[in-house]
Amino acid sequence: MTIIAALEALAAGEPERARTVAGGVDSLLGRALAEYLGSGADGTVYDRPEAFRAFIDGGGNVGLYDAVTRALTAVYDRVRPGSLLDVGCGDGRALVPALAGHRPRLTLVEPSSALLGTALGRLPAGLDVDVRDAEVQEVVGDLDRYDVAQSTFALHALPHVVRDGVLAALAPRVGTLAVVEFDVPDLSPAQRLAFLAETYERGLAEYDGDRDLVARGFLMPVLTGQLLPGAVRSTWEQPAAAWAAQATRAGFSDVRVTPLFDYWSSPAFLLTASGAAPGARSSGRTAVR
Repeated sequence: MTIIAALEALAAGEPERARTVAGGVDSLLGRALAEYLGSGADGTVYDRPEAFRAFIDGGGNVGLYDAVTRALTAVYDRVRPGSLLDVGCGDGRALVPALAGHRPRLTLVEPSSALLGTALGRLPAGLDVDVRDAEVQEVVGDLDRYDVAQSTFALHALPHVVRDGVLAALAPRVGTLAVVEFDVPDLSPAQRLAFLAETYERGLAEYDGDRDLVARGFLMPVLTGQLLPGAVRSTWEQPAAAWAAQATRAGFSDVRVTPLFDYWSSPAFLLTASGAAPGARSSGRTAVR
């Protein structure tokens, strides 16, 4: 038996068979998947932030977020934003370091109250901050105009059709769009299973003391959600070219993709684009910190 056979069983809607097969595979992924499938977990991830924090605090994420900070800093230095929207800001790990030397009015959209609270605690004092503790598709119609709208590893959590709507709603409200995501290849079903088996094994190997927490609370639910029919799904990734096409279709222009970091799952990239609101300034509700 192989780990790919376990993933095939998952995709066929047979989690018990997948658990049995994975349990017979002597690999990090085999053991992690078997344990997860036997745990009765509900598949949610971001409402248990301790696992997500352990994930982004370790492994290749250290170098990844260093690259993201440099990329966002370059965008801020070029645009000098007076207003900035962060869609899916998480705990502020990408946003806050890049803000050094900049004090825009901020709107933070983040559905995890725990992660949002951490982000607020990390911000410099005195910033004007509009907080939206919600999914972006629930509030995008009420947002203001922004010099910069950014999203780092968050838009892939939206189904493609929902993401289409969010980007189309942002295009007339945004001067510059900055999106950081992963360039995930478009593969046949068989190729995709082999790809997932290889990349998740590699990802698990990057963790040591926190590996069980990261696997159980983040990586395994994300993996399972992509394969098991009816499971909670957390990601709808796609190639960089598809991201560029989606931004163009939504109404953005001058769409550019720049490679950022060779990550274990897929290479990270920065997408920048121009919206229809150059020189925008946010004038909406603010709370002063």
